[in-house]
Amino acid sequence: MMTAPDHNRLVGIFLMVHGGMQALILLLLSFVYGLMGLAMMASGGGDGGPIAVGLIFIVMVVILLCVAAVFCGSQILGGYKLLKQKPNARTWGIIGSIVAVLSFPLGTAVGVYAMWFLFGDMGKQFYLRPGMPYSTPRSRDFDYQQQPPPPNSWQ
Repeated sequence: MMTAPDHNRLVGIFLMVHGGMQALILLLLSFVYGLMGLAMMASGGGDGGPIAVGLIFIVMVVILLCVAAVFCGSQILGGYKLLKQKPNARTWGIIGSIVAVLSFPLGTAVGVYAMWFLFGDMGKQFYLRPGMPYSTPRSRDFDYQQQPPPPNSWQ
């Protein structure tokens, strides 16, 4: 049976690997489309049409890289913080797992596993220990023997 530190380590590794794979693929796509845009601009033409289309390609590559930095960066940062067990690791892990869920099928598996751990009892006990911010009451403080009063009779 896996312990909370084992799950935490796996979630961190999975988030970093998934974010890294996405970053690598997006960098490759950006390189290809950037070269296409430069080739269109270099070919030129008398009417300026290819230059405008090439410029649009390059602008789209810059926008793609900015969006990729946000999406991939949150997963890589969340995974790193989970591995190092930083105080705000749970928050970044949740952000990274929500972003990962958007990528089907591998990201969905990574994100669901990460959220299962971080929102589950093991993750809460691991990150919301007493003395840490936003700690929750311990389950042993709750009296499970106390029963609620019977409902009123409306008849």
